Amino acid sequence: MKIAVLAANGKAGSLIVKEAVERGFDVTAVVRGENKTVAKNVIIKDLLDLTKEDLQGFDAVVSAFGAWTAETLPLYTTTSIHLLDILKGTNTRILIIGGTGSLYLDESLTTQLIDTPEFPEEYKPVASAAQKALAEIRKNENKNWTYISPAADFDYEAERKGRYLLAGEVFTTNEKGESKISYADYAIAMLDEIEKGNNIGKRISVLWK
Repeated sequence: MKIAVLAANGKAGSLIVKEAVERGFDVTAVVRGENKTVAKNVIIKDLLDLTKEDLQGFDAVVSAFGAWTAETLPLYTTTSIHLLDILKGTNTRILIIGGTGSLYLDESLTTQLIDTPEFPEEYKPVASAAQKALAEIRKNENKNWTYISPAADFDYEAERKGRYLLAGEVFTTNEKGESKISYADYAIAMLDEIEKGNNIGKRISVLWK
């Protein structure tokens, strides 16, 4: 399987590349500068400058884009829509690392985590940007996407357990009442979804069992 990982030098992107390479995938890292991943194939280009021709022939494209400043937060939407637009009419799947704040409290799908009093104020700007991006993704004509939200505690330093629980639109905890996953296990879930393709046009979420 041939995949491209955008923002591949980041924490999530580099681990997704590593997991994909270990599975024998044909992996291309898309970066803005020097490639720091284990991928042998590289495209050096800004995400917003990518064209349909750049991504031609890939089975799947993963966006590991992240932003943390007020000036760059709108790029969550801009980058996602750019990918959907340039890949419209192709068979290339788009998988996006999403946010947790837009998960719902229950099956009524009326209240999202970000709208609850308990949601940490310091995370609201990023969560709101990801929330807006997901809303625009849902409205796009290109439905060949999967949006994958990590658990509330998304921990880069945590161990790789090799297992996870797959959930949907509703915020879910495990038997211990925890919502946590490591970046490494999130990468496993991402590659499993690429291989299986069970959730096209859907938002899913992952956490440790």
